[in-house]
Amino acid sequence: MDELQRARAVINECDDEIAAAFEKRMQAVKDIAAYKARNNIPVVDAGRESEIVEKSCERISDDEIRPYFGEFIKSAITQSKKYQRDLITARDKTIITVNAGEKPYDITIERGSLKRAGEILDLNRKALIVTDSGVPAIYAETVASQCAEPYIYTVPQGERSKSPETWQALLSFMLEKGFSRKDCVTAVGGGVVGDLAGFAASAYMRGIDFYNVPTTVLSQVDSSIGGKTAVNLDTFKNTVGAFYQPKAVISDADTLLTLPERQISNGLAEALKAALISDPVMFEIFESGRARDEIETVIRRSLLFKKRVVEQDEKEQGIRKILNFGHTIGHAVESEENLNGLYHGECVALGMIPMCSDSVRERLLPVLKMLNLPVSVSFDKEALARALSHDKKGSSGKVSAVICSEIGTCEIKEMTNEELSERAEIIRK
Repeated sequence: MDELQRARAVINECDDEIAAAFEKRMQAVKDIAAYKARNNIPVVDAGRESEIVEKSCERISDDEIRPYFGEFIKSAITQSKKYQRDLITARDKTIITVNAGEKPYDITIERGSLKRAGEILDLNRKALIVTDSGVPAIYAETVASQCAEPYIYTVPQGERSKSPETWQALLSFMLEKGFSRKDCVTAVGGGVVGDLAGFAASAYMRGIDFYNVPTTVLSQVDSSIGGKTAVNLDTFKNTVGAFYQPKAVISDADTLLTLPERQISNGLAEALKAALISDPVMFEIFESGRARDEIETVIRRSLLFKKRVVEQDEKEQGIRKILNFGHTIGHAVESEENLNGLYHGECVALGMIPMCSDSVRERLLPVLKMLNLPVSVSFDKEALARALSHDKKGSSGKVSAVICSEIGTCEIKEMTNEELSERAEIIRK
C-alpha cells in the first residue's frame, strides 16, 4: 500500500467515526428541537454557538489546523439549526381535532394550505364563498378554483356587514342560485365574515355544511372555531345567532402576510387574552416581544386552549364563559357609536385591564403598549352602562364577569352593572 492509499484509508476510517458521531449528535439535536418546541424556545442561541466553537477548538493541539476545525464545527451547527427548524416546521403542520357539535372536525394549521382547500374540504358541489372587500380577492378566488360550482359573495369590509339585512341577503342569494341541503358555505376572511357566513349556513334549509378559512390573526386564534355565529342588532354585538360548528377549518399563516400591523395587533389581543387566563408560557412569549415572530406557535397554543374549553362546554353554560375575559366591558365599549373606529381586539384589550388584579395589570400594560394596543379611551358613562345592561351573558341584574388575579388562572364572578361601570373607570380618559 502506497502513501496515498494509506492516507485515504485513514480518512475513510475517520469518516466512519465521524458518521457515527454525527448520527449520535443529530439525535441529540432532535431531542433539543422537541424540547424547544414544547417550551417555545428559539432555535438560535448565539451565545451558546460561540461557546461551542471556542471549546471545540481548544481540543485541537495543532495551531495550523485549529481554525479549520472551527469552520467544521460551525458547519455542523448550521446543519443542526436547519434540522431543528425542519423538525419544528413539520411539527407546526398541525391538525387539531375538535370534539364539539354533531361530529368532530379538524383544524388544519399549515402554511400554504389555502392552495390545498380542495383536498381538505369537500368542495365538489355548489359552494357559496363569503368574503369581504378588505380581504385580498385572490384568497376567495383560490378557494373558488377548487370548487365544482363556486359563487363568490363579497360584503363590505367592517362590522356593519354583520347585520340582519346582510344575513338575509346571503340567504336570498343562495335561494336564487338553487342551493340545496347538500351544498355548502365557506367563509374566507376575518371574524365578521365567519360569524355572518356561519349563521347563514346554520339557517339555510335548517342547516347546511359550513367551512371556515380565517385570514386574519383574530379569526385564526379565536373566532374560527367554537361554533358561535351571529349578527348584531341595533348596535349591540352578536345579539342574534346560533351555535353552529364548522365542518372543517383551514388556518394558513401565509394569508397573514398581507395584514397591516394594526390588524396583527388587533388579533394578538385575543391570543393575549388566552395567555393571561390559561397559558403562562404563551404570556412570556408576549412579554419578551416574540409574539409576532412566533405567530404560528401563538395560533396553535390559542386554538388548543379554546378547543379544551369548547369541548367541555359547547354552549356556554359553564366554563366556556371564561372566554369572555375582556369582552364584557370590551363589547360595551365597542357598542358605543362614537367609538366605532376601534377594532374588536382593541376593545378586548381595553376590557381586560379593569378585570385584572393590580399585579397582573402591572405586567399587562407594558405588553399592550408594546403591541400598540390602547390602554385608555374616552366614553360616556351612561352610554357604557346602557350597553352593559344589554350583555347577553347577564341574568337577574348581574353579569358573569371573568377576573384574572394571577397569570394563568381566572375566576367567574357575578357582578352588577354598577360594579362593572366602576371598574371601567380605570380605562376612561
